[in-house]
Amino acid sequence: MKLMKKFYTMAAVAVLAMIGTSCSLEEDTSSISTPDNFFRNYTECQSVVNGCYIPIKSIYTYQYFLAVECVTDIMYCPSGTLDAQLDISPVKPRFGETMWKQCYLGVQRSNFAIAGIERCTNLSEAEKNQLLCEAKCLRALYYWHLTCFFGDVPFYMEDVENTARLLKVAQLGRMDADATRTALIADLKAVAPLVPQLKTNPFTNDKGDVNKQQRFGAAMAWMLIAKFAAWNNEWEEVIEAVGHLEEIYGDLGQYSLDDIPFRYKNTTESIFEVQHSYTEGGLTYVSNLACIMTPPRSKDDIYDGVQIPELGDQAKTWQSAYPVVDFCQNLMPRRGLDLRKSYTYAWEYNGKAFSKLVSRPYPGPKFWCPNMKDGNDDNNYKVFRYADALLLKAEALCELKQETESIRYLNMTRNRAGLPDYEFRTYVRLAKEIRDERARELFGEFQRKYDLVRWDIWYDSVCDLNDYQTILDNIKPCHRYYPIPDTQVVYSKYNLDNKEYAQYGM
Repeated sequence: MKLMKKFYTMAAVAVLAMIGTSCSLEEDTSSISTPDNFFRNYTECQSVVNGCYIPIKSIYTYQYFLAVECVTDIMYCPSGTLDAQLDISPVKPRFGETMWKQCYLGVQRSNFAIAGIERCTNLSEAEKNQLLCEAKCLRALYYWHLTCFFGDVPFYMEDVENTARLLKVAQLGRMDADATRTALIADLKAVAPLVPQLKTNPFTNDKGDVNKQQRFGAAMAWMLIAKFAAWNNEWEEVIEAVGHLEEIYGDLGQYSLDDIPFRYKNTTESIFEVQHSYTEGGLTYVSNLACIMTPPRSKDDIYDGVQIPELGDQAKTWQSAYPVVDFCQNLMPRRGLDLRKSYTYAWEYNGKAFSKLVSRPYPGPKFWCPNMKDGNDDNNYKVFRYADALLLKAEALCELKQETESIRYLNMTRNRAGLPDYEFRTYVRLAKEIRDERARELFGEFQRKYDLVRWDIWYDSVCDLNDYQTILDNIKPCHRYYPIPDTQVVYSKYNLDNKEYAQYGM
């Protein structure tokens, strides 16, 4: 892989590339000079770990959102960006090119950090465990993206420190995704119990300091374990991992629905948020999701015929995404009881209806960025929340035929949203209700396609429920995963392949 080949020759300057672009995580790189002394003390080790966060910001963009939320059974976007049209193939990998390069960059940096931290002799046991947990969570997160997005992918956990290892890694083929996830579960389970069992956000270290930059710790480790285990149908593992999160987070009812909008940063229910910041004329780390999740602005603070002062008069809006008709009429009807609807979608603002809406609304205030300047969306994107974990446990208990406990966990999110207790009929209906509740609770949180693929219903569900004709014209079963870019297949000396796409002439 070309990216991997570059890494070895760039190792001596890897930390320099981290300076000033490490997800707003503070670091001290003043004494770092060569690879031999990257890891002399805690500060230098943390500086290297900071760099492992950098690729995250290149992943979480509107294009990623189009790829995983807008080609599903709950949302679409008639955008000219071709990921939204499923116009993808090995020679036209679209966002797949970015995902591949950024995730393997993250893996490389994480492996480098882990190897250096393990060698460092100037760390206390607590410091070493904390740093290793953070770096291993980052490595696992990148592999979570890779396996969810591409399926079977090359897997390695070693630092590329010499030519022999470089050649080995460059020619790896696809590894079974279940085996990759099993290895990462074991890796995380070995370190997660060794660190303070605290909320990832805010992260409180043993000195009592509060770090609102949301570093990864125990909660992120347990969440990733639950995610991997759910993909592998290892339901007991899911229950155990979520149990640890329950000890950390407690009763869901203490976390308000009002905190779910992306504009509210590092809220107490969050496990993982993508960190954004914007200061006019200063340091900027923003993305652009709000551009496709906001009603179209015509002039000043007028959005589709309605004045919305909170959104300001300088926002740049693009072709809007929309929930599908089934979602806003059946799963979360306009006149239903669900309290989440006022955040999730918008037919109107302050009682005044938008001008151009007929059968479906715009995405709601959950995604709007107040006073956005041009396309500088500085909201934090919520990716993993405690509610997600509880619904994973409800799913696991349903799979294990423990309906009473499964419904108890399902009702935690339903009741918080103002919905009545669910009444059991059959396990098939309970499983469907859990899937529907994940759609309602986690709408727009970068996961719907992954859930549908995990349940093996993506193709049928999109064909049945998506409203965008271009998707329906283009969709093929192989699109459940993105293809590995053809360039990467060549770099691997054809140890990588796209056999599923080849069956459809691509």
